[in-house]
Amino acid sequence: MTELLPFMTKEDIDKKVSALARRISADYENRDLVIIGVLKGSFIFLSDLVRRLTIPVQIDFVGASSYGSGVSSSGSIRLTKEIGVDVKGKDVLLVDDIIDTGLTLAYLVDHIKSFGPKSVRICIFLDKKERRKTALMIDYTCQVVESGFLVGYGLDYAENYRNLPEIYQLKL
Repeated sequence: MTELLPFMTKEDIDKKVSALARRISADYENRDLVIIGVLKGSFIFLSDLVRRLTIPVQIDFVGASSYGSGVSSSGSIRLTKEIGVDVKGKDVLLVDDIIDTGLTLAYLVDHIKSFGPKSVRICIFLDKKERRKTALMIDYTCQVVESGFLVGYGLDYAENYRNLPEIYQLKL
């Protein structure tokens, strides 16, 4: 039986996303910023974030998967959608819902760097350190999480629960 335990309310999410958008807007003022969301998990966070930015941005998506239908990373990263925007000479902000092992994001940072951007920085909604396998630098984060499997607000378990407006810890 699956149980959902409340972890973060919609109000807390809104406050954290708004504060992060102010920081990003200040940091990238008068710069040529491309925001690349990592599909599928980032789409709700990315949508809320970009609507709160006060600077112009281009938006694109990249698809990568390492989970399948399980609760832990397989360690094998598969690119499912390539970026379509030219990032050469531009600042890139890679946006994802959560970093766990860090393997997927490390792979994506290297992949995006191969296109010659001016810079690549990382923005994460949840920084989960429990199973980190890389020393990847996270530039922007809303919340640090020590452990647990979380769903809602774009986060899924076997493609379920993404639509929940708040975040819950999943107990299987």
